[in-house]
Amino acid sequence: MTHKAGFVNIIGNPNVGKSTLMNALVGEKLSIITSKAQTTRHRIMGIVNEPDYQIIYSDTPGILKPNYRLQENMMQFVDTALGDADIILYVTDVVETVTKNPEYIQKLNRIAIPVLIVLNKIDKSSQEEVKALMEQWHSLVPKAELFPVSALERFNLEALFSRILELLPESPPWFEKDRFTDKSLRFFASEIIREKIFLNYSQEIPYSVEVTIEAFIENNQRYDIRAVINVMRDSQKGIIIGKQGSALKRVGTQARLDMEAFFEKKVFLELFVKVVPDWRENKTRLRQFGY
Repeated sequence: MTHKAGFVNIIGNPNVGKSTLMNALVGEKLSIITSKAQTTRHRIMGIVNEPDYQIIYSDTPGILKPNYRLQENMMQFVDTALGDADIILYVTDVVETVTKNPEYIQKLNRIAIPVLIVLNKIDKSSQEEVKALMEQWHSLVPKAELFPVSALERFNLEALFSRILELLPESPPWFEKDRFTDKSLRFFASEIIREKIFLNYSQEIPYSVEVTIEAFIENNQRYDIRAVINVMRDSQKGIIIGKQGSALKRVGTQARLDMEAFFEKKVFLELFVKVVPDWRENKTRLRQFGY
């Protein structure tokens, strides 16, 4: 029996549904999802295993023009994903203009591997509008195959998955067959906390925060986790904590419940807030934070 395996890398602009699509294709919530742009900062792999194939999906940060060093490093994840893919899923939606990223459209036309353009959120548009968008995308990237989908409603994902499987190269598995991601439980703990910060705070706060896990101890009955929420200014620290610690407590409770569902085990979570001035521009700090 021949075995197929390969890297299917998902790229596109912020907020088009890349993380929702990967989570749907993988069948696990690996990437955090909020309505805010730039929620995904890392490249996250989700691995689907069957006896005769292994698909390694990669979710990547949304394409943007970097304003600070953190965002420059995020765009390096995107460029790496373009370079090591067997198949590219370029995700767009029914809202954004097709000419938003001419530089990346040129890259899609130049690369030799299969490109599947995934037109997401078609449940929010009419048939005529979807048809017109597909024609525009076909003229921009003639070699690409087009798949209109709704990742949230899981519409037409079977057709997309079938085509991915057809295009997947013959190869032995790249990872052990019991792996479902390249990331550690510590990473997912920090991402769950960061998701709750995106959901509970507005304006610049979520973009000024990085979460680090200082202790992650597995006991028989539970995980004991100590996490630090790193902010850039004292004023942000006060907002994160809230009146009499109420805001921080809310984040902690929400994060703990999500962790327990994800880890399938009880969690004892301690949260602390620390000021790390201008960490988004600091090379050493960014390296410590995994960028």
